[in-house]
Amino acid sequence: ELVRQGEALKRTEQMVDKMDQDLKTSQRHINSIKSVWGGLVNYFKAKPPESKPEQNGTPDYYANTRLKEAMMSSKEQESKYQESHPNLRKLDNPGFDFSRADLVSSVQTDSYPKNQQLRAYHQKIDNNLDEMSSGLSRLKNLALGLQTEIDEQDDMLDRLTKKVETLDVNIKSTDKKVRQL
Repeated sequence: ELVRQGEALKRTEQMVDKMDQDLKTSQRHINSIKSVWGGLVNYFKAKPPESKPEQNGTPDYYANTRLKEAMMSSKEQESKYQESHPNLRKLDNPGFDFSRADLVSSVQTDSYPKNQQLRAYHQKIDNNLDEMSSGLSRLKNLALGLQTEIDEQDDMLDRLTKKVETLDVNIKSTDKKVRQL
């Protein structure tokens, strides 16, 4: 959602830049109509470029890499979690066995009690803690990516607000000139 909003902000900023360029062209035409001298000045003055409006240092919008990496990592972890979670795993998976060697955490097996039931219970707790740890890590990365994206969009909103305020003043000035004609 934040990426979509960032793209919308970028398009809005481009539209404001285009409006500013159109307003400058309108002011040139008004000066030409207003007086002979204004027309003469416009004739010798360099014409503004008719191509893409100036972006005032704004690069094309791309969601920040931190957020993209966090989202990709989160999707990978989510699929692994769904495969191992008893309530979320697919029906074609065989029964979930906590005592399998590949699910044992980095804790060595000799640190578990000798009682088989107690050992299975400790392994189950360790596996649950590992899943919680990876889930919290995933949430942390997503939160940091979201924070970075929000900060970038906040800067974009500040820049857009300044452009719109300037454009508003220029529109009012141009409107006043047109009414005087």
